[in-house]
Amino acid sequence: MSSVKTCYYELLEVERDADDKTIKSSYRRLAMQYHPDRNQGCEESEGKFKAISEAYDCLKDPQKRAAYDRFGHAAFEQGGMGGGGRGPQGDFGDIGDIFESIFGSAFGGGGGRRQARRGADLRYDMEVTLDEAFHGKNTEIEIEVARACDPCGGSGAEPGTGSRRCTMCGGHGKVRAQQGFFMVERTCQTCGGRGEVLETPCRACRGEGRVDQPQKLSVEIPPGVDSGTRIRLSGKGEAGPHGSPPGDLYIFLHVKRHNVFEREGTTLITRVPISFTTAALGGKIDIPGLDGDRIEVAIPEGIQSGKQLRRRGHGMPVLQGRGRGDLVVEITVETPTKLTARQKELLRELQETETGEETPQSKGFFDRVRDAFSS
Repeated sequence: MSSVKTCYYELLEVERDADDKTIKSSYRRLAMQYHPDRNQGCEESEGKFKAISEAYDCLKDPQKRAAYDRFGHAAFEQGGMGGGGRGPQGDFGDIGDIFESIFGSAFGGGGGRRQARRGADLRYDMEVTLDEAFHGKNTEIEIEVARACDPCGGSGAEPGTGSRRCTMCGGHGKVRAQQGFFMVERTCQTCGGRGEVLETPCRACRGEGRVDQPQKLSVEIPPGVDSGTRIRLSGKGEAGPHGSPPGDLYIFLHVKRHNVFEREGTTLITRVPISFTTAALGGKIDIPGLDGDRIEVAIPEGIQSGKQLRRRGHGMPVLQGRGRGDLVVEITVETPTKLTARQKELLRELQETETGEETPQSKGFFDRVRDAFSS
C-alpha cells in the first residue's frame, strides 16, 4: 500500500454526499469481494480489505465522518494535527479539539480557553408569619459565606506576587492521554484547571482567593408571599475561586400556621362557630382582618353547619400585582352543652310547637325512611 492514504470515499466507491445506507451497501459488496477467505494468499486483496474496513469504520460514525470531511486523514493521525501539527484552521491539540470545533465543548478541551468558574448558589430558609406575609416587611439576616479575600483581592496570590503558566498542562488546564482511538482529557490536578499556578499563595486565604466570614444582608419581603416563594439576591452567594464571579443567594419562605386563618392562594378561610339561636334567627358577626379592620359578616336565618359565606376583597394581597383575594367564613352551628333550667324549659316549649316544617332536611330524611320501610 502507498504511504499516501486513499480517500475513504474512493475506497468505498461512493460520492462524498452518499447517505449511510449507500455507504453500508457498498462496503458489504466490497468486503465480500476482497475478504481474505475468498482470496487466500493474496496480499493485495488482504490490504484492500483492511483499507475499506478502516474507511467504513470512519464513515459509519457521524462524528468521525464530520471530522474526516473537514480535516481528512489528519483528523486521526497523531503525527498530524492530533500531534500538535498545523491544520487548515490553525493549531489543534488533538482530536478532542477537532471535535470541539465541530460539535462544541462536549468533545474537546477548550484549546486552553478557560472560563471563570462562578461561585456556588446558596439557599437560606426563612420563616414568616401570616401577618408578615400579608403586609410584607424589610428584615436583616446574617449568614456565613465565602467572600473574596481582602488582602489578595480574591486572586489567591500573596500581594506583590502573581501566577505563572502551569508546566504540567502547558497552560491548557487539562492533561491528555491516548486511550485507543481517542485522546481523553482530564482536569489538571496541579493547577485545578486554571492553567496557571500561584507563585506565592496568599497567607490569609491559603491561595483560595476567598474566606468564610459572616455577612449581614437586607431582605425585602413583598406583600402576598406564600410558602415556597423564592427571593433571589444576585451576587450574594458564594464567591467564585480566584476572583471569579460570585453565585446567588436564594431565600425560600415558609409561612407559619395562623390561629384564625387558613390560606389557599390569595383566599383566607376561617371557621366560625355560632350558637344555634343565631343560626335559627340570623344575625351579624365581626371578624378581625389581617389589615386591622373588623369585617362584618351577616348571618342569614336558618343557616346550616358547613355553609360558607364569602366576602370579596378581604383576603391576601396578590403578589406583585393589584387587589386582594377573598375571605371565606365557614359556619359551624354549635349545640349548647350547658343549659339552665329555664333555658331547658323554653326549649321544651319550642319542641312542643314543632311541626317538622321548621327543619325540612330532617323531615325529608325521615319521610324517605318511612317510605322505604313501608314499600
